[in-house]
Amino acid sequence: MFPNLTKTAAAVLAALVCADGASAFVISDIRVEGIMRTEPGTVFSHLPFRAGDEFTPDKGTRAIHSLYRSGLFKDVTLSQDGDVLVVRIVERPAVATIETHGIKAFDKEAVEKSLRDVGMAEGRIFDQATLDRADQELRRQYLARGYYGVKIKTTATPLERNRVRITINVDEGRASSIASIRFTGNRLFDADDLLDLMQLGMPNWFSWYTKRDLYSREKLAADLETIRSFYMNQGYLDFKIDSVQVSIAPNKSDVYITINMTEGEKYTVSGTKLTGDMLGLDENLNALVTIKPGDIYNAEAVNKVSSDIVEKLSTLGYAFATATPNPIADREKRTVDVVYTIDPGRRAYVRRVNITGNNRTRDDVIRREVRQYESAWYDSDKVKLSRDRIDRLGYFETVTADPVPVPGTRDQVDIEVKVKERPTGSISLGAGYSTSEGIILSAGFAQNNVFGTGKSVSVDVNTSKSQRTYALSMVEPYVTPEGISRSWEIYDRRVDLEELDVADVEYETRGASLAWGIPFTELDRVFLGGKIESTKVMTNKDSPDRYKNYVDKFGKNPVSVAATVGWSRDSRDNSLAPTRGIYQRFNGEFGLPGMDIEYYKMTYQYQQYFPITKTWTLAFNGEVGYGDVYGSTDQYPFFKNFYVGGIGSVRGFESGTLGPKDSNGDNLGGDRMMNASIELLAPLPGGDRTLRFFGFFDAGYAWGYERKTRDQPYTRQDISFSDLRYSTGFGVAWISPLGPLKFSIAFPLNDKEGDDTQRFQFQIGTGF
Repeated sequence: MFPNLTKTAAAVLAALVCADGASAFVISDIRVEGIMRTEPGTVFSHLPFRAGDEFTPDKGTRAIHSLYRSGLFKDVTLSQDGDVLVVRIVERPAVATIETHGIKAFDKEAVEKSLRDVGMAEGRIFDQATLDRADQELRRQYLARGYYGVKIKTTATPLERNRVRITINVDEGRASSIASIRFTGNRLFDADDLLDLMQLGMPNWFSWYTKRDLYSREKLAADLETIRSFYMNQGYLDFKIDSVQVSIAPNKSDVYITINMTEGEKYTVSGTKLTGDMLGLDENLNALVTIKPGDIYNAEAVNKVSSDIVEKLSTLGYAFATATPNPIADREKRTVDVVYTIDPGRRAYVRRVNITGNNRTRDDVIRREVRQYESAWYDSDKVKLSRDRIDRLGYFETVTADPVPVPGTRDQVDIEVKVKERPTGSISLGAGYSTSEGIILSAGFAQNNVFGTGKSVSVDVNTSKSQRTYALSMVEPYVTPEGISRSWEIYDRRVDLEELDVADVEYETRGASLAWGIPFTELDRVFLGGKIESTKVMTNKDSPDRYKNYVDKFGKNPVSVAATVGWSRDSRDNSLAPTRGIYQRFNGEFGLPGMDIEYYKMTYQYQQYFPITKTWTLAFNGEVGYGDVYGSTDQYPFFKNFYVGGIGSVRGFESGTLGPKDSNGDNLGGDRMMNASIELLAPLPGGDRTLRFFGFFDAGYAWGYERKTRDQPYTRQDISFSDLRYSTGFGVAWISPLGPLKFSIAFPLNDKEGDDTQRFQFQIGTGF
């Protein structure tokens, strides 16, 4: 019961003797001596008597026992001063500080939590036994990570005011590396196949980053479960791991792992059956059974049917539904009959939606995205939609939304929404470099969640050899409770086409835009607005005739007023690093009649993400654009052209170079374009979910007006798929604290004479 048993037992014995030797008397007062931190009321709460009561040796014994059991005191004595009872105590010291030195393998917060779990924390009463437990717990965690040579020394140094300083010195040594992994009993799959399934592995050239060769008990346990699942999914219902031997070399640095297994025989499914309370939904639930007689038994497929049934019932309010699969095997025939026992439980409604983790973002910004309402029947589809809508805000690293039973009830749940916020704002002032733009000077402020309100504000100043931008914009996602959004922008953009290898022409566009977004389903939004622009075109004697003719016809500073319309549909699970879902967007810009320029320009984009595994995602992105003029305007404004090529479209070709050229070989851009990309993405180990490696295949081209010789007029190209350029390659993308980063190495597949290719490309601080 007492940590320092010998010393404590002696103190108790002495106190008992004192108590037994005392005679009974009536207590006129109780005086407590020796307390420094403990409140007197805490001492009195352990005494079985009060002033005015009669003191007896038995009561004294009980008082001393109670005070010792509190764990607050290391010495307690009772004595009599006249008719006053004197309680003398010596407090246990308190932990003033805990210092750790040499810990590199663990996060400091994780270490502090593990110490708190065993009772060691600043402000708590010091106990040597607790310190010993903390030592053992820390040692256990190191051994689980493969640090078999770790040395830990803990000391407690007395300080003034009855306090102690705890010092933990750690010599981690070197983490043990896996020298070999052997399998015995595997006749169906060779060792290389099984090793590919495991997190652990032998050292290789990439081990410095993946740390795959560092032994971990937890990772080995997970790997064994992965191997077991692999065999069960191949139909080997009797598979088992007989034993696992992990041996450590005398140098405590090399680990040898041997996994002994019995594979068993392959089973096929003889039939499936649903039993239990199916709520009259027999036809609906049976339709979810995708396992057919004759199929090879697959544990993952069996469990998926179970989860699909539970998911179906949970959309109807049965939050605690279960569908337990029971495989009944026939060992002689090597068949298995799968029986699902369904228990819907009681229908539940949501009591409250609780939001935690939002230190900056206001509750209402999150709550307005929640589609599972309080006091309504629980619906798992609405909970999932709520989680996705919150995640699509882009303010959080992680978002979870889970039902939690309300204690003491059978038909109520709380929805616990937990978020982990990510930085959503940045202030920048500096310089950068792009392979397509050269040196870029930039300054800007961007905040996607101003004061936690969900509003976005951006101030952008950006300069390069080819482009200069001053822009101020704001997006208000909820100007009405129904979710109508409003966005506006004021901008001044100057482009030097000569630096873009297009023509010896500059133009500057000054304008403003305003638009409203109107939601009409949970996923769809329509945009209506307008913009006014004035574009000043600057030519010289070396400028191509096409641009001189444009200035002659429309003037150096034509003005246009355009109506803007748009539509978007977004079912992605996340806007920053999606792994599933579809995103579609249409934008239309229509110059109004009677203005200097009468034109229209439309774009449509389609993105879809397919989760292949838990880590790998297949992504498709396609975009088409079309522009033309109407009325008295017979020449499409060149500053509205599309440009294809570069890291934003077809990688491996220089930015904006895939399209028509003039007789000098300068790029003109086009009034029609097509661009498509397929990417295979996976997060890099150890990074956040936005740090991803990708492989890609790109295709695209722009069509417009061209002329072969200086004497010929410009003619409009016909769209031909034979013009498309293709490339493939790989790269890394990351939404960093400095802004979006993207690096790629591309290999053009069908570049033609006159194409400008570029293998390595990157962008810093631009969108994906």
